Amino acid sequence: MVTPKFIKNPSGPILGVADVPVLTVDGLHFKDMERTGNLLPYEDWRLPAKERARDLASRLSVEEIAGLMMYSAHQMVPSLPGGPFSATYNGKSFEESGAEPWEMTDAQKKFLSEDHVRHVLAMYMQNGEIAARWNNEMQAFCEALPHALPVNISSDPRHSASKAAAEFKSEAADTSKWPDGMAMAATFDPELCKAFGRIVAKEYRALGIATALGPQIDVGTEPRWLRVEDTYGACPELVTDMARAYCDGLQTDPDTPGDCEGWGAGSVSAMVKHWPGGGPCEGGRDAHYPFGKFAVYPGGKLDEHLKPFLEGAFNLEGPTDRAAAVMPYYTVSWGVDPSGQNVGNSYSAYIIKDLLREKYGYDGVVCTDWGITQDPNEKIDSFGSRCYGCENMTEAQRHLRILENGVDQFGGNNDIEPILEAYRLGCEKHGEKAMRERFERSAVRLLLNSFRCGLFENPYLDPEESVETLGCKEFCEAGFAAQLKSVVMVKNNGALPISGRKKVYVPGRTIGERKNFFRGMMQAQSLAGADSKGVEEFFEWVDSPAEADFALCFIESPISDGYSEETGYRPIMLQYRPYTADAARKESIAGGDFREDFANRSYYGKSNRAANEGDLDLVLNTRAAMPDKPVIVVVRMHNPCVLEEIEPYADAILVDFGVQEKAVLTLVSGMAQPQGLLPVQLPANMETVERHGEDTPLDYLPYKDSHGNVYDFGFGMNWDGPIHDERNARYHK
Repeated sequence: MVTPKFIKNPSGPILGVADVPVLTVDGLHFKDMERTGNLLPYEDWRLPAKERARDLASRLSVEEIAGLMMYSAHQMVPSLPGGPFSATYNGKSFEESGAEPWEMTDAQKKFLSEDHVRHVLAMYMQNGEIAARWNNEMQAFCEALPHALPVNISSDPRHSASKAAAEFKSEAADTSKWPDGMAMAATFDPELCKAFGRIVAKEYRALGIATALGPQIDVGTEPRWLRVEDTYGACPELVTDMARAYCDGLQTDPDTPGDCEGWGAGSVSAMVKHWPGGGPCEGGRDAHYPFGKFAVYPGGKLDEHLKPFLEGAFNLEGPTDRAAAVMPYYTVSWGVDPSGQNVGNSYSAYIIKDLLREKYGYDGVVCTDWGITQDPNEKIDSFGSRCYGCENMTEAQRHLRILENGVDQFGGNNDIEPILEAYRLGCEKHGEKAMRERFERSAVRLLLNSFRCGLFENPYLDPEESVETLGCKEFCEAGFAAQLKSVVMVKNNGALPISGRKKVYVPGRTIGERKNFFRGMMQAQSLAGADSKGVEEFFEWVDSPAEADFALCFIESPISDGYSEETGYRPIMLQYRPYTADAARKESIAGGDFREDFANRSYYGKSNRAANEGDLDLVLNTRAAMPDKPVIVVVRMHNPCVLEEIEPYADAILVDFGVQEKAVLTLVSGMAQPQGLLPVQLPANMETVERHGEDTPLDYLPYKDSHGNVYDFGFGMNWDGPIHDERNARYHK
């Protein structure tokens, strides 16, 4: 087990070392990372970070720079057999090896030493202490290698208060819990989002994480998109302000000296995603899968999707100036390139080189989304296979094309060979001098973020301090208060709040067979309506409607799939009952794939059904069983959905965009008052969704309920009725 030493400077940063020599110059301490006995520019923390990065980049071999260009696959700490991304320890499974949970896997030792990887994506971390010790193991391992390059650990979002189905959601059980993307947007409070970013930074650094793969600042204009729940909603101005605030909170270290431009040991680099906006996917189909690879712009609204980047993440109010990194989405942004090329965004010279790099002058790190350079899968209904428009190239040719566009890093790639082959191809095409310069440009950008975050001075953690920081009372209370602020009440017949210890009936749920995120089949499920122990903290749980004073129906928005191997393309539904797409486009805007002998991806006239149609039956049956008692419906809204089928049968409706059950129960009991506002429109029906433009904000007809309230952007209620405050004035259609 690594036990680092911490050396204090009389003025300057604390040094964290395992066994690297330490130099003393002018009474100050520096790490002799090159082991020369002399203080080199990259070792001198007094110099500007960019000067240090340039010096170090010039010393690295092509192989070492290629290692910087790779981002590891998802790492599990510890890596358990049978789980996702499993690995071995000294050739054995974790259980057989007797390894400590923080020890490095065989794969980690290989990609750090042989492939020179220094950017590692952590998915599962058992707890804060184990995460801190794992970080220290990796840092000490790399400290002993040439140049003592520290590891820059990254993470997908891991503060989610609820489980989400959209993508990988990392979680360390020790962190505080906060509203998800749309839930945070429902607060309409950028200052709260900024405070959240600052707390995320503190907890991330306690876990060893120095780069956040987020925030997701796509404008959620397409309500059927599976990732819309992780956006800040459908209003470009609100998304822009939230993006700016979160990045400021995440990156700015308030304790750093003014000459460091806001960066310091408390900073976390933001990798905003997804350029140029992943929201307008045709028909709501997602580009993780070849059947959903196209983003379309029927309303000509590309500029609206660029706003959160150009006016938000790239125009910060704090001293760090702009988000440190950006990730393009998988999508083919159909019709955007004036030359007529329709390829994945990282493959597009127009989208990356012409727009991002040249027109808008972005000079931070550009990292591809995960797994876009591998050869395509023969099945269109597959997870992966994302080299859109470049399927006929070799892996090395794909890497070279992406590098030529100005991309610096390849997400989810541990294999150095295609990058080295791309370098050789580039030397033949452009000359060795030009390719070396190209590699060094990326190396400077990549090293700069590690220098700015203080990793070269101290990449180590004190596990006890990490445990004290993670999930501390202050952070947990702030997160829970934000959750309460994010819940939106759209209907109340006077049923809420429920005061006193009343008897509550919470019906169970059933969800039918469906495909999961990885395109594997999930069996039908029967689920409890809620956690009975959690409910018992507020009310008395009873098992039948006859015994109850009121009912709580926990449901979620409709679950459906836009592609079937049997029937091909079909509508993604926002309603519960079976639906036939008679109002859909007869001809799709985008199309064409080597696995298909047609270009029209329309699902006009096709039908689909929700896997959780039973959620509607749950509400109807509860209403029938309790005709004279309050029926409260709580919708976990992954996607803005049609409430026409449910609203007439509910006495009150709460919309939960991603909070803990306890937050909902706190509001139901009257211990807090709803404050949230809808960051999206809730559609009147599926027909208005079919007729809207995927790229156009807030353009479909919202639902009007039995009381005449319109579930439009910015609508929400408290105990006194519809909310009208400064938030509605600031953000509106």
